[in-house]
Amino acid sequence: MNEFRILTVCTGNICRSPLAEQLLRAGLDGLAVTLSSAGTAALIGRPMDERAAEYSRQYGGIPDAHVARQLTVEHLRDADLVLALSREHRRVVVETLPRASRSAFTLREFARLLETVNTDDRDTIAAQPDARARLSTLVEIASANRGVAERPDNPEEDDVVDPYRQDDNVYAESTRQLVPAVQSIALTLTRAAAGFE
Repeated sequence: MNEFRILTVCTGNICRSPLAEQLLRAGLDGLAVTLSSAGTAALIGRPMDERAAEYSRQYGGIPDAHVARQLTVEHLRDADLVLALSREHRRVVVETLPRASRSAFTLREFARLLETVNTDDRDTIAAQPDARARLSTLVEIASANRGVAERPDNPEEDDVVDPYRQDDNVYAESTRQLVPAVQSIALTLTRAAAGFE
């Protein structure tokens, strides 16, 4: 299997994780990448929350076919990169499959860690034989940089606020936290897949 597999994870799998999944799919169009999402306490079978779906459409996503599903260990085994929408979701991921600790990040944490990738790292990534290997190497470098990267003063800055059953202002704030991280990640993954050409 040559496709690099990304899994996004939130609680109900109807707001944050499908929004991240759909916007990453839009941003990574043309790359050999498979995207999916799941929830740690999923509202199984439900469509995407309508307000979150509106934001998805606004930023180029296609929310109409989404059906919420429960996170399983098989989802994690299949994923090359897990992007959790909060530190709590990442904790559940790692408890479910401990070996996922090296490939699981919060969405905003991963975007922050990608900023630490330096010229030597880019050369290492570019030397890999194909796009999937380059993306896997990027994830390994981001994981290794966890110990040296500057952490936010407030750990909550690595989370995306949960808008479910909240007012429109919380949906807007959640989207403001999510979208720049997705855009940054999509850009870096695209460049890495191409060997930073």
